[in-house]
Amino acid sequence: MVEIVPSILSADFARLAEETARVERGGAKILHLDVMDGHFVPNLTIGPPVVASLRKATQAHLDVHLMIENPDRYGAQFAAAGADSVSVHYEACPHLDGTLELIRKAGAMAGVVLNPMTPLSVLEDALGVADYVLLMSVNPGFGGQKLIPYVLDKVRKLARMRRDKKLTFPIEIDGGVNLENLADVVGAGCDWIVTGSAIFHSRDPEATVREMREIAARSAAVRF
Repeated sequence: MVEIVPSILSADFARLAEETARVERGGAKILHLDVMDGHFVPNLTIGPPVVASLRKATQAHLDVHLMIENPDRYGAQFAAAGADSVSVHYEACPHLDGTLELIRKAGAMAGVVLNPMTPLSVLEDALGVADYVLLMSVNPGFGGQKLIPYVLDKVRKLARMRRDKKLTFPIEIDGGVNLENLADVVGAGCDWIVTGSAIFHSRDPEATVREMREIAARSAAVRF
């Protein structure tokens, strides 16, 4: 099933519990939390205490995306704080299988992330190990960017690889997804659709999530 995954990076942090409750009323079952260290990417965001606080306020699946230089040090901490899934960048992990295993042992799903220009070929041996794959459709670091069109070709190729290998991992996408391009994103093969500004900067985030879920359901029904 395709899920619309609101990214709290675009939410009002002074009203975070209220903001997340609104999108949950719209049908969101997964919330996306971007963690940036000011080194791997230029921005700086949240740590485990924010995840722990949000865990107390919601029953939603908390999907943590680590854009950091040392995921081995912090991945398990985010799982312990309440994350249900933690993804790490291939570009930051010299021993990817070990990093994923650390996260999994801490009790969370373990995902791998690729930047837009990183080829899918690097995942040839990782697809049977990762619980899910996140493809960045913008260069990571800041919200509000436009989706890079060629990433949808990568999504289609990854969906074929998944099918050929008879695997079932979710394909996640993050960056620039909005009401205008959502149908194309789902049609390409994405299962978890991360979107921030399009939801939290809209007039009615609850209604926007509901509308996106309807578009996604229609598009998923005809994509294969």
